[in-house]
Parts: sequence; C-alpha cells; structure tokens
Amino acid sequence: MNGKTNPAISDIRLNRGITVAELVRQFKNSGFQTHNIAIAAEILGSMAKENATIFLSFTSNISASGIRGIIIDLVKKKKVHALVVSSGALDEDIARAKMPYLQGTFEADDSELGRKGINRMGSIFVPNECYEYLEDKITEVLNRIYSKGSKEFSATEIIRQIGLHLDTEDSFVYHAARNGIPIFCPGITDGAVGLQLAFFQQTRPDFKVNELKSALEAVDFAMTAKGKGKVGAIILGGGIAKHHTIISNVLGGGLDYAIYINSSSPYHGSLSGATTSEAKSWGKISGNAMDVTIYGDASVIFPLLIASNNYFFE
Repeated sequence: MNGKTNPAISDIRLNRGITVAELVRQFKNSGFQTHNIAIAAEILGSMAKENATIFLSFTSNISASGIRGIIIDLVKKKKVHALVVSSGALDEDIARAKMPYLQGTFEADDSELGRKGINRMGSIFVPNECYEYLEDKITEVLNRIYSKGSKEFSATEIIRQIGLHLDTEDSFVYHAARNGIPIFCPGITDGAVGLQLAFFQQTRPDFKVNELKSALEAVDFAMTAKGKGKVGAIILGGGIAKHHTIISNVLGGGLDYAIYINSSSPYHGSLSGATTSEAKSWGKISGNAMDVTIYGDASVIFPLLIASNNYFFE
C-alpha cells in the first residue's frame, strides 16, 4: 500500500449550493463509511445503466419511519422491481396509510407509555389505535377477497390482493399491487397482518395461505430476471428479509450487484451482521459482483444514496 496505488484522502468541501450528488461524490476518498457510501452510489448507477432487476429488502422499523415515503415513490415510479419484507413492514405500511405514528424519544418512560396505550419502536411512538385500525381493515379486506370465491393463495398473492383492495395511495403495498411488483414476505405470520390471516382461517377453514409456494415464486422471479439480464439488491438492515433476498438468488448464480446497509457487526456470525463478501462464499452474491457493505443507520444513508442518483427521479 503506497501513494502510487492508493488515492490520497481528499477533504470534503461544502458550499451553500452543493447538491446531494456532489456531496456523495466527494465521499469517494474521504475515508471510513463515507467511502463506502460513494461506492454504493456508483453501484446504483451501474444497476440503472444495465437495466438490472432490483430487489429492495427492509424490515418493519424502516416502514415505520419516514423512509417509507421514499419506498412508496420508488414503487410508484417502478424504480425497484421486487420487495422483500418482514411481516411488520406490511403492518406499518397499511396502518400508516390512515393512522399517524408519532415522533418520540429513545429515553421515554416505557411503563408510562404502556399505561397510555402507546407502543415504542425506538424513537417512534405507535398508539394502540393504529393496530386496532389495522386489524379491522385487514379483516374487512379479507372478507371482500373471500366473497369473490378464491380461497387459496400464496403469501405473495394474498399481499397483492390486499394491496388491490386498499382505498388509499399512501402505501407501497397499494402501488406494488397495481404496478406488478411482487412483495415477498417469508415470515408473514410474524406480525399483525399474519395474525389476522390466521384468525380469519379459524372461521373459514377453506381459506389457505401457502408460504412454501411463495418461496418458489421468489426463486422463479429471481431466476427469470437473471435470464433476462443482471440482478441487484439494496438491503436495509438484516433479519429474515435480508436472507430471503440473497437465498432466492443463489440458484441463478448469485446477485450481480449488492448493497448492504448494516447496523450489526459481522463478528457474532449472525446473518444480520454478515457482509456482502461473506455471501460470496455461499454463492448468494456472484464472485465478480459489484458490492459494498456500509455500516450505519439506513434511515440516514438510504436517502443519501437515492437522492444522489438521477435514475430514481426520471
């Protein structure tokens, strides 16, 4: 390692009219995670240039935050082509389409919040009324779907049907259903929407949701996309959504592009903290892929990445 092969560290220079794109470009040789953010922006540019199929993976905390607005816009404009989410991400999207979540603090008195009927998600407060609305809405929608005669669905298809029956555009589930963008949710029972599906089946035993069929649908989608060109993924955080994204692409030879935004360390051996490099050992990301792992808060980093690329505004 020497000055002949490694670029010198460049100081970031700010001015009153600087754009996000210019700021992120300056990150390239400024060190630490700013460097990785700049690399991620370049990878996003390559995805767009190659017309890659883009998976976007995220969990409920992202959907509960203001980042949900960016996701709605990306889905509405068809700038991503598949979503992979936890069940909670569906809960927060559908509830927030009609009910407000509140800005709170990390240091709140949780016992007092509980007495007031408020649930805390980090620094976001969720009143009980939000989930009461969600439960009533899902039951209403399921009754409408059931009354049309169809009784068996994959998890992906029931999410699409729910989206088609929502009466508000302020929802990525709504726009995904209308734009033909599949939402894969490998753990659909692990949330309020999933519980309502289970409760609904108790009184209508012929109503069935097949999660195994959804797993094959995700694999088929990934392999079909790989047959047409390159495939990339933007993965916010970890958990089941992260792994389902990468394992769905393993049979097609792995992702061609991958951006991880991690808030967990890789040194515990958990998937949530695992790097893009580790995924190459499993074949979930191609050995010659363009990839980067960023350590930081996705609620800060993801808006920077999207705002720095003109592709997402075309």
